[in-house]
Amino acid sequence: MFETLLTEADGAIGQLSLNQPDKRNPLSTTVLTELAAAARWFDEQAEVKVVIVRGVGRVFSSGADLSTFDGSLEISPKEAWDGGREMADALENMRAVSIAAIHGWCIGGGIVLAASCDLRVAAENARFSLPEVDVGIPLGWGGIPRLVREIGPALTKELVLTCRPFDAREAKAAGFLNRTVPEDELEASVHALAQSLASKASHTLVSTKRHVNAVTDQMVGTMRSWSDSDGFVTALADAECTAARRKYLRAHRRGN
Repeated sequence: MFETLLTEADGAIGQLSLNQPDKRNPLSTTVLTELAAAARWFDEQAEVKVVIVRGVGRVFSSGADLSTFDGSLEISPKEAWDGGREMADALENMRAVSIAAIHGWCIGGGIVLAASCDLRVAAENARFSLPEVDVGIPLGWGGIPRLVREIGPALTKELVLTCRPFDAREAKAAGFLNRTVPEDELEASVHALAQSLASKASHTLVSTKRHVNAVTDQMVGTMRSWSDSDGFVTALADAECTAARRKYLRAHRRGN
C-alpha cells in the first residue's frame, strides 16, 4: 500500500516498518505522510489491538531526511515541517497500543517517532542522538513536549542543547524506554509483549491508553507544538543557523 513502509495486520497484531534500509530509514516528507496514513489505516482494522513499529535493516531511523535541506521540496518548508507533527499526532492517537522496537541508531525525528509510541523496547546496543541544534534547527514535530513528558525538562534541555549521543542504558534509566534486551532477543521480546497485550480485552486497552494520554495532556500538552514549524522556518533564514547547518551537512556527507 505504501512506497516507503511495510504494513501488515495479522489478527490482533499489526506491523508497521520503515522500509528504506539502504538509506537508513530517513523520515522524508513522503515517509511522514505515509506514517500518518498508516496510523489511520490501522484504525480501520477492527481486530488489531497492538501495532509494532520498527525499522528494516541496521537502524531504527536516521531521522529527518537531510536531503530536504537542498531546497528541492515542492511544498513550503512550513508545510514540510508540519508533516512531522501530524505524523507524531496520528501515531499517538492511533486506537491500537503501539510498541516501538528500536535497534541500531535512533536519531532526531526517529526519537520523536519512538516517543509517539505507547511503549518502547530497545536492543541493549541501540544508540540515540538529537542533532538538531548542531544542524541549526530547533527540535520540532512535538518532540519537546513529548521528551519533557517522558524524561523531564532538565534532561530534555541537556540532550537537545548538547546534541550528545546516549545509549540504551541511559535512555532506560531516564524513563524513555520500558525495557532493554540483547539485540538477538529484541524481536522475540517485542512479539511476546505484543501477544500479552493482544490477549486482553480491546476496550480496556483503549480506555487505559486514552486515560493516560488525557492525564499527560493536562501536564504537558503536545497541542502546544502547533507552531513548531515557525521556529524551523525562522532557522532556515537565520545566518548563524545556516552556517551551522552547512557545517553539519559537510561533515555528514564525509561520514563524520
